[in-house]
Amino acid sequence: MQQNETNVIPDGYRKNAQGHLIPEALIKPIDLERDRLVAELVNGAKTVSAQMQAFKNKVFGDFNAFVQLSAEEYKVSIGGKKGNVTLFSFDGRYKVQIATADRVAFDERLQAAKALIDECIAAWSAGSSPELIALVQQAFNADREGNLNTGRILALRRMEIKDERWQRAMTAIGESVQVVGSKQYVRFYERVGETEQYAPISLDMATV
Repeated sequence: MQQNETNVIPDGYRKNAQGHLIPEALIKPIDLERDRLVAELVNGAKTVSAQMQAFKNKVFGDFNAFVQLSAEEYKVSIGGKKGNVTLFSFDGRYKVQIATADRVAFDERLQAAKALIDECIAAWSAGSSPELIALVQQAFNADREGNLNTGRILALRRMEIKDERWQRAMTAIGESVQVVGSKQYVRFYERVGETEQYAPISLDMATV
């Protein structure tokens, strides 16, 4: 019998997508072959995923250990995440970059900024360009999960608008930004021939 997550499937049967037990004798050979192929490919993907997770853990573990080892040369102990560092092989052929990116969010002061910006748009309505209005509206549009695009909102601060309400809104945006977490990334590179350029070593299945 085949064991799944919640019950036992009798020998000679397969459970379909609707949860019904279907005798294998009634299933077309091409459907059985498709099922076998999909299971084989997914199991292979799970194996590769587990290997990549193990490799990622090793990379960050070895990297942090090396940075600490190097710091001990100067009798310094470095705690926490190690920031942005690039390590080169002795011959310069390879490099490994570790980067830390902060994850930011906005607190309640963003609502005050939005209200001030709405006041500006309303006051300028006669002379405001459609492009500016669209830019502001897009900046505050949330995605399907309700998340705001921080890049678009912060980009508003680069606009040179002298209106005092706009300036207060930009101050509110800046003060509403909170760092709520960080994530480390690792990238691998190999030098291209005898040049000074480096090409990324891709670990993304879509680009290899």
